[in-house]
Amino acid sequence: MDVDQFQGVSIGLLRFAWSAKHIDIVAVAVAGKSAHNHPMPLNRDQLAKRASLELHEGFYVNLGIGIPTLVANYVPANMTVWLQSENGMLGMGPFPTEANVDADLINAGKQTVTGVPGHSFFSSADSFAMIRGGHIDLAILGAMEVSQTGDLANWMIPGKLVKGMGGAMDLVAGVKRRVVVMDHCNKKGESKVLPKCTLPLTGLSCVDLLITDLCVMEFDRKRDRFVLKELAPGVSVDEIKAKTKAEFFIDADPIAVRQ
Repeated sequence: MDVDQFQGVSIGLLRFAWSAKHIDIVAVAVAGKSAHNHPMPLNRDQLAKRASLELHEGFYVNLGIGIPTLVANYVPANMTVWLQSENGMLGMGPFPTEANVDADLINAGKQTVTGVPGHSFFSSADSFAMIRGGHIDLAILGAMEVSQTGDLANWMIPGKLVKGMGGAMDLVAGVKRRVVVMDHCNKKGESKVLPKCTLPLTGLSCVDLLITDLCVMEFDRKRDRFVLKELAPGVSVDEIKAKTKAEFFIDADPIAVRQ
């Protein structure tokens, strides 16, 4: 290449333009991956697939960081759903293959993603205007703790590094329906479904549906408690009682977790 044609242009800048872009998290689709061939209880992919059953035709949906981002891989092929990301994208698709990774196409968790036909980009200000204006039908969020009255704690652990509170507070206040996906117990085996959250709250009485690796619970606004609806394979009601500190109701025999 004849560098003279770039007379007056910094060679240092040219070198920067040609260098590979940094990608924080390269998230890719894995060929042949199945959400069924895994040990019980439910793993991350199975949780995401169960959460995908809450999607409906034409919905505008925000996916939180962590397990919720996997829901993009399980949107039914015959359904039009617009997945929104706080960093300014509407129309996210599943994770890319390794050959199709684009450093400029990431979600709010800095993972590489794809776009469905018709996807669009905009500022984070416009993104939060969608959320605060009540234009998002469903938010699927992760959590550190959930209380028996539907309170949510998912943005910080005191004493640990916090990069920022993100958009969770706006989501639980402005979105029409909120689904939480999380492990039922923490790494110490302690319940994360509690009488009262011990961590700083994201929102009060804002969880509509709780999907854990052990069960699915739906919040009953009239009784101000969760109702056990579904059980993961191999999990009993007694196990749920033993691993749940919160008070909850059982109105009928729970069914197997739908997939």
